[in-house]
Amino acid sequence: MFAEERHKRILELIKNGKPVKVIELSEMFDVSESTIRRDLQDLDQAGLLQRTHGGAVSSEIGMELSFGDREVQLLEEKRLMAEVAAGLVEDGETVLLDAGTTTLEIAKALRTKKITVATNSMEIVRVFMDSADVEVLVLGGMLRKNIHSLVGPITESIVKRFYFDKVFLAANAVDIEFGATTQNMMEAQTKQTMLTVGKAVYLVTDHSKFGKRCFARICALEDIKGIITDNTIDEELLTTLRGITSVLLPKK
Repeated sequence: MFAEERHKRILELIKNGKPVKVIELSEMFDVSESTIRRDLQDLDQAGLLQRTHGGAVSSEIGMELSFGDREVQLLEEKRLMAEVAAGLVEDGETVLLDAGTTTLEIAKALRTKKITVATNSMEIVRVFMDSADVEVLVLGGMLRKNIHSLVGPITESIVKRFYFDKVFLAANAVDIEFGATTQNMMEAQTKQTMLTVGKAVYLVTDHSKFGKRCFARICALEDIKGIITDNTIDEELLTTLRGITSVLLPKK
């Protein structure tokens, strides 16, 4: 079977929203797993699906990936973005970290700083468990098990009691006109509250999120101090974004 035929069949398989696995596709098409990974990479780069750990899912933006699947995507880019974000934080400051896989990398980059961190992410809390220098405030609320975040009215009421030097927000999609969005309404509302309690609010998002919209709006791009993204972002888009807000990129 030629690659084009496999690509067509793979896309047919994920049309119903169910994930496909590399090992299963390898057996189905009687080809090596490395061949299937190349197929999925080609389809991902074409925007026809989203690669996950061990497979792929539909590229429909309304479909929310699990935390584990999102964590392995564009990991090197996220680490470089995290270095940029951590460089903005000084000892003695207060920082609010939204739940997300990029903010998780920011947390890892902040472990040696003498700061106070508040977060609604169970994964980020774990990062600071053994850090002697970081004071941690866990924001309570309703647990979204799929992405390991705490959201809702309880979270929002706690957030409103504080004011932070830096706030780092995550989003699932970013559109020039519509702004930053996510799939879940409650998640979006919690993020909107976080916007109001920071001296400087930054959106951290990789290049793959741009030009897309999700169901629930978080904010307009004019509402934030800046965007931290990776160097793969389209140059024309970068110019447009810089006409709206500041954009920070990793050093090349």
